Amino acid sequence: MMTLFAVPVFDATVVVEGTELFKGKGSAEHWAERLALEVRSEVAVRKIGNGWALCGSVDGVDCVWGIHGQRLKRIN
Repeated sequence: MMTLFAVPVFDATVVVEGTELFKGKGSAEHWAERLALEVRSEVAVRKIGNGWALCGSVDGVDCVWGIHGQRLKRIN
């Protein structure tokens, strides 16, 4: 089974303080649903600056995901 983290993100992005995020809330919500299935935990979207990040908890640790090189990446 291929992990979601290896799947390219072909949605529009925006850079906020050096971090690449989703440009639209709709595409962020779509990826949040997919990520929730992957990490088996609830994932929500949160606006950061003029972009959207994915937020959730994995093994009790709060995580925020953005995009790096057209792949989902955990950011802090």
